Amino acid sequence: MNETHVIMDEAAIRRALTRIAHEILEKNKGIEGCVLVGIKTRGVPLAQRIAKRIFEIEGTPVACGEIDISSYRDDRQKSDATINCQELFGESQVSIEGKTVILFDDVLYTGRTIRAAMDALMDCGRPQMIQLAVLADRGHRELPIRADYVGKNVPTSRTEEIEVFLTEIDDNEEVRISSRREVLV
Repeated sequence: MNETHVIMDEAAIRRALTRIAHEILEKNKGIEGCVLVGIKTRGVPLAQRIAKRIFEIEGTPVACGEIDISSYRDDRQKSDATINCQELFGESQVSIEGKTVILFDDVLYTGRTIRAAMDALMDCGRPQMIQLAVLADRGHRELPIRADYVGKNVPTSRTEEIEVFLTEIDDNEEVRISSRREVLV
C-alpha cells in the first residue's frame, strides 16, 4: 500500500524558486558571467523559471540552456555518445568557458545524476565554477556532492520516493512524497 503526501504546493514551489533566484544573485554578486543549465527533464523548466525571475529582479537576461546526461550515467550501458555542445544553448551559442555554471535539477538523491552532468559539462569546456540548485534534497548521498541552493530539504528513508510535478511537463504543480507500506497477511 502506498501513502502519498503533498510536501510542496504551487505556492511553495513559487516561493522556493524566488528565494533561490535571490540567493543566486547574492552569492554571485549579480548574474554577470553566469549561465543556467537545466538537467533534462524537470531541471530545464526550473532553470527557465529562475532565469525569468532573475530578469524580473535585475532587468538583466541570463543565458539558459539544457543538458541531456543520459549517455553519461553510470547505471546505463556505456556508449560512445557524447553531448552535442552546440545544442546545449541552442541558437544562442553561449560558451561555458570561464563562466559560473549553475546546474538545476528537481531532486538531489545519490548525487550520480549531478556527477554525470558535471562530466558532460566538462566535455563542453572549462567553467570557472559549477554551482548546484535543486528543488528538493532528500539525502542519501553516495558521492560527495551537495547543493548550493535548495528549495526544500526533505529527510527521507530509502523506501520513500519524491516526485516533482511541473506544469510545463505534467500539467500539475506539486512535490509529493510517497512511502510504501508492507501489507501484513
